[in-house]
Amino acid sequence: MKRLLSIELQKIWKNKASRVLTIAYFVLLSFIALIASIKFDLGVFHFDVAEMGIFNFPFIWHFNTYVAAILKFFLAIVIVSMMANEYSYGTLKQNLIDGMSKKEFILSKFLTVVLFAFVSTVFVFVMSLILGYSFSSYTEIGIVFSDLEYILAFFIKLVGFFSFCLFLGILVKRSAFALGFLFVWNIIEGIAYGILTFKIFPDSNVASNIMQFFPLEAMSNLIVEPGSRLSMIKAIGTQMGVENTKDYSVHFSTILIVLVWISIFMFLSYKLLQKRDL
Repeated sequence: MKRLLSIELQKIWKNKASRVLTIAYFVLLSFIALIASIKFDLGVFHFDVAEMGIFNFPFIWHFNTYVAAILKFFLAIVIVSMMANEYSYGTLKQNLIDGMSKKEFILSKFLTVVLFAFVSTVFVFVMSLILGYSFSSYTEIGIVFSDLEYILAFFIKLVGFFSFCLFLGILVKRSAFALGFLFVWNIIEGIAYGILTFKIFPDSNVASNIMQFFPLEAMSNLIVEPGSRLSMIKAIGTQMGVENTKDYSVHFSTILIVLVWISIFMFLSYKLLQKRDL
């Protein structure tokens, strides 16, 4: 496994575009810390992001993983390009000629996906600890390390999304078309959600129960938006008579759905590679 991973990392690092995108991704992740510096005055109104409690433990685990997950598209480009370059530069065929089996080839790609997700997760975990201990009003160990399921959800979300990107890279062969397909699929899920919600099941939760099994929706459901969870937002909602009943938990069923999709994407990737004339 170490040999396979080493081969893939060398390919990525020697590609200038992939190298720049990877570095840019981690630099942008670190910019989450700059959110704490956002503060301004509007007359008598004083706005300070840090004082809103977004960096309080344990809320910070939810907030940082949600924001960091938005940046996953930078690495998605790297993953898709990684596969497209195999066809463009003929390295896939050369690897197979040199004795690498198709199963090993897919495994090497999947290990790279897992490594990217793992390093991103560790990065967000460490950054959240630093920000939390710098700004949080609560630093008791029991509070600090509660809600860590968001870190697990973040890791699984990245592995799922990158596995989908890898599958599209193998399916389409061209990075631009693969990313375009990803965008189109996102629209398809949105249209399906709209039809199910407003046309077929307008007065029930059936639409949500069906949509939770779609790949991108399942990944999205792992970490729901944290903004409305803030006490300030809740207070405003209460004053306006709006009751917040949203469930912010990380559910095992959602994790299981995404794990199933990861298995499906990797299985289909392997089958495509097996049947394709290289």
